[in-house]
This record gives sequence, C-alpha cells and structure tokens, in this order.
Amino acid sequence: MNLDQARFFMVEQQIRPWDILDPTVLDLIMDTPRHEFVAAEHVELAYCDVELPIGHGEMMMPPRVEAKLLQALDIADSDTVLEIGTGSGYLTALLASMAKSVTTVEIHASLQKTAQTRLTGYDNIHYQVGDGATDWNDNKQYDVIVLTGSVSEVSQAYLNKLNLGGRLFVIYGDAPAMKASVFNRVGQDEWSEEEQFETDIQPLKNSQTTSFSF
Repeated sequence: MNLDQARFFMVEQQIRPWDILDPTVLDLIMDTPRHEFVAAEHVELAYCDVELPIGHGEMMMPPRVEAKLLQALDIADSDTVLEIGTGSGYLTALLASMAKSVTTVEIHASLQKTAQTRLTGYDNIHYQVGDGATDWNDNKQYDVIVLTGSVSEVSQAYLNKLNLGGRLFVIYGDAPAMKASVFNRVGQDEWSEEEQFETDIQPLKNSQTTSFSF
C-alpha cells in the first residue's frame, strides 16, 4: 500500500469536500504521517474516514473531524493549548505544530506513554495524566482548549479557563446527532457559540452533565 498516496487521497476526497480549505491545515496534514500514530494492525486504515480503536475502549477521531476542528480554531503560533485526551498523539502533533505550547491530558497512562514515543520530535508539549472530562484544575488559562471526546453538555469550568478571545472546541449532546461547536470568550462573563457540524464520536471517559451559561 502506498501510504503517501493514501494520505493525498484522504485530503482530496475526505477533507477538502468537507469545506476544509485552509492551506495551513491542509499542508500540515499532508506533512504529518497519520499512519505513524496508529497500531501496526491499523496502518492500512490510517487514512480512512473511520474512528480507529487505540486501546482502553478509546477511539481516534476520523481525519475530517480533526481537520475541521483545526480550521475552526484558527490557531496562532503564539497560542497556548490545552488538549483533553492525548489518545494516539496524532492531534497533539498537529496542535503542537501550530501553537506555542500544548498541555495534553490523558486518563490512561499507558496511552500517553505510547503517544510520547511518537512525539519525540516536539519540544513544546507538556504531558499530564489524569481525569479531565469536566475540568483540569491547574490554575492556568489557555487560548485554545480541545476536548477530543464528546460530552453530554459543555463544562463551565473549561469556558472559564479560556483567556479573553480564547476558543473551546467541544462535541456535545446525545448520539447520534451530537453538535460540534467552538465557544469564543468575548467578555469576562460572556461567550459566543459557533456551530460547526453534527457528528457522533466516542465520549470522554467519566464525562458528566455540567451546564454552561452565557
């Protein structure tokens, strides 16, 4: 199997048709070998439009969802990012390539250990092990926060962790029609929501109902 050709077809046949046209995002995905972030038995599926199992009952998001969230967040090289759910490390790599720094949190220590072996070329990633489903209480603010699994409702704790002008990407609601949105912090106690698309992905482990407000 020609994996470079498969990556090209993924971009042209899955990602571009989903109105993902940001050249920075497209170039980054072309330059980041996704097959290096999956188990050996799944290499030939790395560029398919499917969720892939990564262990502990967790799943890797489809490529078009990863690309769509990157485009929606419009990450700058001065941004600090909090990622909840390191998973395979693939999205972590994409975020770290765009941002100033990434703090990535994973509840399964073994998953993060495997991801770290794939991310040795990045020096701006900070690893944390723990449960970040509804909050990550590190007393820090971030420009961008990404939840890599779905939740029933949006956590006010994460909205509060955004810097002014910061963005939270979250997929929330009930299967099979969950809503992917970007929440922008536009004031001290004010957020706006930009709906992106509907999807249905694996929930974050231990995610609970936590209300949000505007």
